Amino acid sequence: MTINPFLFHPVSKALTNILSNTFRRGYGKLNKQRTALIHNSIVENALGKFAIICMEDFIHEIMTVIPHFNKANNFLWPFKLKAPLGGLKKKRKHYVEGGDAGDRENYINELIRRMN
Repeated sequence: MTINPFLFHPVSKALTNILSNTFRRGYGKLNKQRTALIHNSIVENALGKFAIICMEDFIHEIMTVIPHFNKANNFLWPFKLKAPLGGLKKKRKHYVEGGDAGDRENYINELIRRMN
């Protein structure tokens, strides 16, 4: 049994979703511990050697996938989102078939808004 149909693929290009989730739910790996991203100094301590010194630089690095994206992405802890408001209709069917599972492409932003 494969688990791919049961996963969401959040490939969001909306800057507002990335900004709100990073500022609201963003955590980083600092000394192998989960640390809330509440100050620019946390980002600067971890990624300063790559010229990423504030949250805006960090988000720019994530959005544009430029040279130090891998370091920035490894620093970012995965987001923990709530269940979507209104629930899911058909979890067992793929999104293309009228369900909720699988790749939503451009429609992922609506789901992320429901999960905040």
